Amino acid sequence: MSENDIFIGNKPVMSYVLAVVTQFNQGATEVRIKARGKAISRAVDTAEIVINRFLEDVGKSAIETSTEVVDTESGKTNVSAIEIRLAKK
Repeated sequence: MSENDIFIGNKPVMSYVLAVVTQFNQGATEVRIKARGKAISRAVDTAEIVINRFLEDVGKSAIETSTEVVDTESGKTNVSAIEIRLAKK
């Protein structure tokens, strides 16, 4: 885990956009947006808003998808996950 990792949860999208923009304004050259399950769409929204509205010199450098096994009350279950890497151009 890096200080430039943003984990997406249940907060409003703009909270995560602000976190990403703050990381870049503090000198980061790359920020990784990570999400699982239902938060994946919020992660995609975050990346697109950052690129299209706030930071024109930032683009997607990589997108990785995976499946993680998570323990739940009813046993183990598979959950989709995504990592979107944004980097300065």
